[in-house]
Amino acid sequence: MSTDNAPENQANDNAEAAVEITPEMQAFYQRADAIIELANSQLGPDAHSGQVGASLLYAAARYSASVASIGFVKGDDFAKEKDDIIEFYVKQYRQMLNDNLTDYAQNFDKYVQINKDDQATE
Repeated sequence: MSTDNAPENQANDNAEAAVEITPEMQAFYQRADAIIELANSQLGPDAHSGQVGASLLYAAARYSASVASIGFVKGDDFAKEKDDIIEFYVKQYRQMLNDNLTDYAQNFDKYVQINKDDQATE
């Protein structure tokens, strides 16, 4: 799967989509790419992309629950915020998924070729 996340690497004919990549954004994309590379390393005869993707989603949910708990002193207080926490993460995921699906559709031939090239070198 492609790890080419940064907007400057995503071809887009719309000049308005030009985004200045700050050092913080670059670090964000580098962390995401490292996680995708780890997920890709799990692919093999015993695990296809759907299985690895499911594990990745579970890991994201588990990690997010841990991050969301920071700052709470009591489990009861944390539990009271559960719906708001879920709403926040679902909204973030929906936007990120939407953006990436749009990008993938716009660059489909390029990304399909990248994935074929990656498989050929394995």
